[in-house]
Amino acid sequence: MKYLYILTFLFPALFFAQEDLFSEIDSETEEDYKTAAFKGLKIVNFESTKMISKKELYFVVSHRFGSLETGLKDFFGLDQAVTRLNLIYGVTDAINIGVSRSSFRKIYESSLKIRLLREKKGGSPFTVVSSSNILINTSLDDAFLPGLEFKNRLGYTTQLLISKKFNKNFSLQLMPTFFHDNYVDVNEQDNSQYVIGFGGRHKLTKRWSINFDYGAHLNRADTSPFKNPLSIGFDLETGGHVFQLHFTNAQPMNTNAFLGQATGDWGDGDIFFGFNLSRVF
Repeated sequence: MKYLYILTFLFPALFFAQEDLFSEIDSETEEDYKTAAFKGLKIVNFESTKMISKKELYFVVSHRFGSLETGLKDFFGLDQAVTRLNLIYGVTDAINIGVSRSSFRKIYESSLKIRLLREKKGGSPFTVVSSSNILINTSLDDAFLPGLEFKNRLGYTTQLLISKKFNKNFSLQLMPTFFHDNYVDVNEQDNSQYVIGFGGRHKLTKRWSINFDYGAHLNRADTSPFKNPLSIGFDLETGGHVFQLHFTNAQPMNTNAFLGQATGDWGDGDIFFGFNLSRVF
C-alpha cells in the first residue's frame, strides 16, 4: 500500500513534467496569459496556483502562535508558537519542488507542484495545478506506541488546485483533496480522508488584499474532536515580495495536519495568529 501512495505522488510528474515556456509576470500582455490569481504561494493554509519561476529559490519562514484565547497567561499565544521552514525551487516555470521542517510533531515534508493548465484569454478559463506531498512524523515514540514501524510515520497528500481570476481584484480557487496518514490519533478515523477546499482573494488597495480558505472534511469520524479549517489572511506586497498575516483555527501548517487536526473554534475565540515571511534567491 505504501508504494501505491508514492506512485500517486509521482504520477503527475511522469505525464506533465514538461517545461512551461512562459514565466509569471505582472501584466496580461504575454501571449494573453492572465496574471497569477494569487500573489502568495499559499492562499492562507491551502496552496495557491501561483508558481515560482525557473531557477528561483524561495526560503519561507512560517510562524503560528498559540491560541489568542489564552490571553496574558501565554501572552496571547506567544509561548506556544509553531514554526515551519520551507525551501522551494523552480525546476521550470511549471514545476516546483520543496522540502520543509515543522516544529509541529517534528514533521519533515517534501512537496511537488506541477502546473497543468494556465488561464489564458481565448484559451483555458482556469489555471490548474497538481500539488502533492509526502511527510514523515518524527515525533511518534515507540515507547508509547509498541510495534511502531517507519511506515507508520508516513503521510501523503494529493490535490488539484483550480483557480479563476475574475478580474484584476477578485480570484477564487477550488481544491479537491485526498490525504492519508498511516497513523491517526482517533481510532475510528479512516486513514484515508477527503476534503473539498475553497478559497479566494480580493484586492483592497494597490498593496493589500484579503484572503480566505476553508476545508470541508467529507469523512471525519463522529468521535473526532477536530474541526474544519477556516482561515482569513491579509497579503501585503512589498517590492515584489508578499508578507502574509493569518488568523485561523488550525495551528499546524502541514497539509495533512491543518486538514485533519484543526482544534480551534472561531465562535469561542480559539484562533491562532501567524505570518509567512519569504526570501527569493
